[in-house]
Amino acid sequence: MLLADCRQPSTHRRRPTNQRINESTQTALNSKASYLSYRETGYFSKLVSDYIDGAESLQPFLQFPADIEGVKKAIAARQNAGEVHREPLVSHIQQQYAGIDTSDKVRKNISSLINGNAYTICTAHQPNLFTGHMYFVYKILHAIKLSDSLSKEIPEAQFIPVFYMGSEDADIDELGQVTIEGKKLTWKTNQKGAVGRMQVDEKLIALIKEIEDQLSVEVFGTELIAMLKSCYQKGSTVEQATFLFVNELFKDFGLVILLPDSKSLKTLFKQTIRKELTEQFSSKAVSKTIDAFPAEYKVQAGGRDLNLFYLNDHMRERIEAVAGKFVIANTDISFTSDEIMSELESFPERFSPNVITRPLYQETILPNVAFIGGGAELAYWLELKQVFKEAGLAFPVLVLRNSFMVLTMKTIDKIEALELSPKDFFVEQSR
Repeated sequence: MLLADCRQPSTHRRRPTNQRINESTQTALNSKASYLSYRETGYFSKLVSDYIDGAESLQPFLQFPADIEGVKKAIAARQNAGEVHREPLVSHIQQQYAGIDTSDKVRKNISSLINGNAYTICTAHQPNLFTGHMYFVYKILHAIKLSDSLSKEIPEAQFIPVFYMGSEDADIDELGQVTIEGKKLTWKTNQKGAVGRMQVDEKLIALIKEIEDQLSVEVFGTELIAMLKSCYQKGSTVEQATFLFVNELFKDFGLVILLPDSKSLKTLFKQTIRKELTEQFSSKAVSKTIDAFPAEYKVQAGGRDLNLFYLNDHMRERIEAVAGKFVIANTDISFTSDEIMSELESFPERFSPNVITRPLYQETILPNVAFIGGGAELAYWLELKQVFKEAGLAFPVLVLRNSFMVLTMKTIDKIEALELSPKDFFVEQSR
């Protein structure tokens, strides 16, 4: 199983603040790290535990095993799958980073994507407020460490860590919240549509001021607040602010951030969008998979008859096929078949994939061989093998992200004084 050892982050030349943060983290993790299997924690679903154990019942829904041989097979599948759109991808990413203060390693990784032996190790997440949950960071660390490891294990190839930002998500109720020291902070905005396209306003900036008193007394709190103030500037988009913040946190490790809400990249995806509009192929393929899925596991994402949204600056609504027309839900917008094909041809950026078709988009625009996700992501990807086959796309190795529980030194000292271990706290209570 491709689990990355994140205890010793790669060391590269970096700004003093990042260096001190890295050294402090490395010291703490190296001195007090212990391990539990996922099954032992009791926190993960049967599906996740069975996936790690290589359960036979799940093998029909996987393309490759999550090991070195699986990655090699995924590379071969990529090579046989046809065109990889490297030039437009590199051009788009270079435009993203134009004028951005990033590292030489990031710039080198971007340029390397043009090479036929360069492949990405991808993880994805929405632009949660100030990154949101800690697993936002864990996923990125896993991609970085796994890329480094695979580059050593398979020296004939180069592996580049990529963070795919799901900025088209419109669920502001979920993404517009962050909890710090037990206090939930909510961005109260009336803006609609894709969260990534929303603008940073006074209310969002006020949240940074609100957490400043909390964080400024913490280790590196002052530096983090300065980063937030620099990245979340009034009038910029949430996507751009998150991009700047994530770049600042991870640029020294070579992380390439991809902003896929783009006309040039959506143009590469037009063939699949057209197939979905005309055939609604993804729902049919998912339905077949769900019917064959072992009953002991919960279905994660059944999707819809047509798995696309219509997107503009203030709206992201479902596209529905109704009585020979394409209707945009909750609006008075509709298209005939000819009209929606004309719309796709002229404005591909107005078509947004949902949870079922987003993986197809990701694997269309990236030379990707492994995707790192949490338990819920793994569950819905296991429903997609047939969807990928019908779209003519290579299916990546699925890697479950690392999980961590961070304890303060004070808590660890108490546990040791009681002659216990962290593992003891995961044991099921007896009645």
